[in-house]
Amino acid sequence: MAVATKSKTKIGLQPLGDRLVVQREVSEETTAGGIVLPGSAQEKPARGTVVALGDGKLLDDGTRSAPQVAVGDRVIFSSYAGETVETQDQEYLLMREDDILAVIEG
Repeated sequence: MAVATKSKTKIGLQPLGDRLVVQREVSEETTAGGIVLPGSAQEKPARGTVVALGDGKLLDDGTRSAPQVAVGDRVIFSSYAGETVETQDQEYLLMREDDILAVIEG
């Protein structure tokens, strides 16, 4: 059985297994027509940047699969994915890799 080494993250969170930490993008404060939206009317975007990764999903044979995303990837995830976690006055989402729908290229 392979022993995984833990790397220190800048955010103080080290996700386990197939989990990852995503920093959500900032929501739009105005509409395309220039109307300013109050905080309660703003939708939280389902996009963000991966800031930390776990070791990968544990397979039936005891090995771990490599994560399909990397730190720094911009991703789209399902609207209700993950748990909100606050650390160092920043808000992050802790979610499973399966909650990632796509990687934004470019």
